[in-house]
Amino acid sequence: MDPILILRMCHLCTTVIKQRMQVYNSPYKGCWECMVTIYRAEGVRAFYRSYTTQLTMNLPFQSIHFITYEIMQDYLNKERNYIPMTHVQSGAVAGAVAAAVTTPLDVCKTLLNTQEKCCIQHNQHSINGMFAAFKTVYRIRGLSGYWQGMTARIIYQMPSTALSWFVYELFKHFITQQKESEDGYLSSATVALAAAPQSMEKTYLSKDSRVLYAAQSR
Repeated sequence: MDPILILRMCHLCTTVIKQRMQVYNSPYKGCWECMVTIYRAEGVRAFYRSYTTQLTMNLPFQSIHFITYEIMQDYLNKERNYIPMTHVQSGAVAGAVAAAVTTPLDVCKTLLNTQEKCCIQHNQHSINGMFAAFKTVYRIRGLSGYWQGMTARIIYQMPSTALSWFVYELFKHFITQQKESEDGYLSSATVALAAAPQSMEKTYLSKDSRVLYAAQSR
């Protein structure tokens, strides 16, 4: 099984547990208690209700993230040299823009994970699916409900993406420098080997000339 998929599934489970414990007046005292209670009351499916929403959110988030980073680099670092501060600034802005744009999807994901009692209607057992979450948010808070928590989400994402791009550019610079030094060493060695026969020929010719000169002098 794909290890990345396993990590994503584990991440979804831990996200559900974290958010259930963070809601106001949460009845859970620990992670294990929270996980066991959710499993007994709602089953395994409760941990993966927001899976579709998570995938839907990742695509625009990463697209906006990378595009914004490239735009910022064109503005701050046109030569694309290794300048740590420009990578940090570009990464922070890219994370902020991507986080802001995808906030509505994050709100719906949180609602699916927490299943807050005040949001569930009398004829509902639970909120399932991205469209149901969108309708529930609009019914309770209107359009403004889709942007709740945007500032906190931006503040959370900015240092994360800034650090990620800083580390990425650092390693890329280090690997590029190492490769260039190795290529330079190989080029020098190749030139030296190619010049060796000519150097030896010149040496022999020089020796022959000295021998001939000595014979003529006698």
